[in-house]
Amino acid sequence: MAGHSKWANIKRRKGAQDAQRGKIFSKLNKEIMVAAKMGGGDPDANPRLRLAIAKAKSANMPRDTVERAIKKGTGNLDGVNYEEVSYEGYGPAGVAILVEVLTDNRKRTVSDVRHAFSKYNGNLGETGCVAWMFQMTSYFVFSVDEVDGDRLVEVALEAGVNDISEEDGEIEVTAAPENFQTIKDIFDREGLGYQVAEVTMIPQNTISLEGKQAEQALKLVEALEESDDVQKVYANFDIPEDVMESIQ
Repeated sequence: MAGHSKWANIKRRKGAQDAQRGKIFSKLNKEIMVAAKMGGGDPDANPRLRLAIAKAKSANMPRDTVERAIKKGTGNLDGVNYEEVSYEGYGPAGVAILVEVLTDNRKRTVSDVRHAFSKYNGNLGETGCVAWMFQMTSYFVFSVDEVDGDRLVEVALEAGVNDISEEDGEIEVTAAPENFQTIKDIFDREGLGYQVAEVTMIPQNTISLEGKQAEQALKLVEALEESDDVQKVYANFDIPEDVMESIQ
């Protein structure tokens, strides 16, 4: 799982920049609406909605905004009709990039996505060209300084996780995606505080980038995330810490 750790760390280092863009509420709002539309407005009976609400709370989204999004999703309030679409392509040095969007206008969205790829030395590909390189996984990250490692391993194994690994002061725990909520509830009940808890797409291998290619790859991801329609971007590149710092 070390490969995913590197990409996840890059994403977390970018987190502060993403929050400053002021787009996070818009993206969370869409996710809540779609989750409510697909699975109903009761978070206890809708795991996707429950996760979306948890993310909204962690981002300090106002409760009334969350409730409005749920009502729009269930049809109790008028709202925009969003559909889920995925785009796939290649970045600098052939890195795999998977883009998940929620859009009310496919033509606008694909135009934005194609422009970002072409601007930063990438190519938008056909459906299925890179998706096979990623695996949907329940993913948790703990700081070794903030949890009892032995207790965490004991609880995680009893909960039925797939893998536990430690690297650079962090403990990664992965499990089947359908077990996310059950395992998260167990960690919460046991008081094991995590830094990350999500269902995500994990690259099965990574490509190391430096110099101009590293800079272009980061700019490509940032350009894609700038789109209001883009919810998540996954990639399989790795950028060494010292290179990352020199770029920023």
